[in-house]
Amino acid sequence: MMSHTPRDVAVVDRIVPDRFPEGAVTNVFLNMAHDGLGIPVRIPVMVARGRRPGPVFGITSALHGNELNGIPVIHSLLNKLDVNRLRGTVIAAVVVNVPGFHAHTRNFHDGRDPNHHFPGSIDGFSSEIYAHRLMDRIIEPMEVLIDLHTASFGRVNCLYARADLTQEEPARLALLQRPHLVVHKPGSDGTLRGAVSDLGRPAVTLEIGNPHRFQPEYIRRSATGLRATLAHWGMVSARPLKPVPPPVVCSRSFWMYTDHGGLLQVLPRVTEFVEKDEPIARLTDAFGRTLREYTAPEAGVVIGHSVNPVAWTGSRILHLGIPAVQDNVEFPFVESARK
Repeated sequence: MMSHTPRDVAVVDRIVPDRFPEGAVTNVFLNMAHDGLGIPVRIPVMVARGRRPGPVFGITSALHGNELNGIPVIHSLLNKLDVNRLRGTVIAAVVVNVPGFHAHTRNFHDGRDPNHHFPGSIDGFSSEIYAHRLMDRIIEPMEVLIDLHTASFGRVNCLYARADLTQEEPARLALLQRPHLVVHKPGSDGTLRGAVSDLGRPAVTLEIGNPHRFQPEYIRRSATGLRATLAHWGMVSARPLKPVPPPVVCSRSFWMYTDHGGLLQVLPRVTEFVEKDEPIARLTDAFGRTLREYTAPEAGVVIGHSVNPVAWTGSRILHLGIPAVQDNVEFPFVESARK
């Protein structure tokens, strides 16, 4: 049963694709929880249902509340869809972590990272309950998921996809996003992508640049990649795409951290290649004296890095990706998807 907000947007307790009108994009609020005053916490959801049957395609954004680029990506994609020609349904959760969004922070209101607590629990702490309800109330009907993220506060990212490249469909989906880089990462315990993968459904995480802002170039490129993904799933007609350089495929990646506190300067830019032992960061004290000079432990490509000069001991420096060709690792599904 549906009620209505003062702005005449329906409020629902569950996303059931067959209950939405065909040939339309419908905006709803999905009930998720209540705050300390008993006021409902609701996720804004856009549902585009075509006039012809087809897959149920899922998109989630702002699972971390300060990671905003995915929001206009969803707006751009759905507002330009010709739903009369659409096959199937697109379900897009515009802002998943509503408390974090309002607080301009990555975490949920209980201070926990929501992307560490999937598939959640029916009676756990707040983040676990929220994760469980997300899986039950909106993720359940999705046959595929693209989870949109960005870097977190004090860091920058390129446009890159994380996926299990040993599986055919995730590998293909990752390449379709038109990223700078693709990083092999099996679905880890606790993530939304991992929980969806555990259900036997393809899922990819797309990292779209930087937090706390909208970046038009990345937004356009990501919306184009998502539409190409819909075409791959037979939901819309394919369109010619402006060529972009093929992504660098990384077999693994890791963060480097400081072993001392001070003022941090990272030297290379995102997507830049570095050689083994090449200087990548400098740490100075309050008087400008050099405390540490950090070098790359092996050759690789910069996925992201810190832009916060204030670094405590154990702060992130740089996210380094190791190209698969350099690592002598082959991903047959990636190669077949490129053809």
